[in-house]
Amino acid sequence: MSAIPKPNTEKKVAEGDEHNAYHVEVSPGRRRLVNLLALAGILASLVAGFFVEAPTVWGLIIPIAMYFVLTLLGMDLLVATIAVLLSAVLLAQSTPVEVGNLLGTATADLVTIIGFIIVLGAGVGEILRRTGVADTIVRSTIRVVGENSPWRMQLGIMLACLILVASLGTLAGALAIAAPILIPVAARIGFTRSATALMMFIGGAAGLAVAPFAGSNVAILEAADIDYLTYLRTVAGPLAILSVVLGMALIPWIQRRSKRENDFYTAEETASGDEASPRTAKQATAVFLVLLIALVVYATWTKAGTNFPLLALPLLAVATGFAGRMKVAELVSTFFKGASKLLSMLVLFWLLAAVFLAVDALKPYDVIMSTYGESLGHMSALPFAIVIALLGWVGVPGATAAQVVLLDKVFGGVAATLGIAAPAWAIVLLWASKGDTYGPMPNANMVGAMGLARSTNLRNLLLPSWVIIGGACVMYVILLVILT
Repeated sequence: MSAIPKPNTEKKVAEGDEHNAYHVEVSPGRRRLVNLLALAGILASLVAGFFVEAPTVWGLIIPIAMYFVLTLLGMDLLVATIAVLLSAVLLAQSTPVEVGNLLGTATADLVTIIGFIIVLGAGVGEILRRTGVADTIVRSTIRVVGENSPWRMQLGIMLACLILVASLGTLAGALAIAAPILIPVAARIGFTRSATALMMFIGGAAGLAVAPFAGSNVAILEAADIDYLTYLRTVAGPLAILSVVLGMALIPWIQRRSKRENDFYTAEETASGDEASPRTAKQATAVFLVLLIALVVYATWTKAGTNFPLLALPLLAVATGFAGRMKVAELVSTFFKGASKLLSMLVLFWLLAAVFLAVDALKPYDVIMSTYGESLGHMSALPFAIVIALLGWVGVPGATAAQVVLLDKVFGGVAATLGIAAPAWAIVLLWASKGDTYGPMPNANMVGAMGLARSTNLRNLLLPSWVIIGGACVMYVILLVILT
């Protein structure tokens, strides 16, 4: 078998990454396996459709199980979602008109709205990059914390990543903006590549947990029916604090460990190649942060729902762009440049909404509740909450918002029956959807932080992540005991 030329391969990956946020490169053997499994699931749905009718538990057994298997084996999420949607409509024996109505209804569904929020967040991120706001946030945070000691510097880098990710609602996008600024600073202090990657990853993961307009967090607020302040105080805040506190102890350990491996940056990487921020960057940063805080306070005070970010994010983009002295045409083109990078996510979430609606039409949850409702009702709340939180770790990778919606649809009614309080259910959904960000297996966020920090030692990132996972599990069990 002849090898694929390297330039062509790199071009293919680059194009996939640019146009499809869920592009995944897998081996030919793995690709054939997932394609055969998808075809088998579609054929099984076609046959089963002639023998079953709603309500039927087959609406979960085939489409949802098929989704988990295909995505865990590495199939492109867009392709997997299309296959599962086809499976669901074949199982329901939907006519073309009914499928069209299903897709139309899905456009206004909560899941689609969350996908649109993610796209808007990417547009805001591009505005922050162009106006120099992102650069100013990172540099100001490090300057405030201090640069005169490694201890202060590692705290400053983590907090800079936390603030930037929390502001943008995306880990990979925010770290990509921060990395060129942070690497020369970390290298001059003497931090290794592994230690720098760990600082960026821990800070970014903590920021993602508390991000007010991140799609998955919006989904948790909606599913658990709690306000952002309660979410921050009871659910996400403790995780962010624990991550940073443990990180302060774990980073020196990885620094010592990677020093022995001579894992230092080169002289070229130590030299700062940063471009000066626009003169209006400070003004734009002030406007952005003041408006962001005001919008979060307003949303918390008025208990604004999932739709509020649809207004808040464009307002942030417009206000920040004008404060940065951008012309209207430039502001619009910059916003759409950033948003267009994640249009594939909007399509994915729209198709996911259609999948959930198709599965709902088959009423599998009615069968589950009628069959197992009594036994589940007698189950203790704490074990149930722990099981569901851990179940999310084998859920849909890369689609945490959709995972939150799915878990709430399947188990939310049972949780309410067991008397699990809203903050406790929010903890379950957060840890189910974000626990695997820290591990225990390597994931896209982890590898992305490594790549941006130019690190190649996965073990030096994985071992500290396991410590944080263990600490967070203990912390959340204690919180669940208190809340349930």
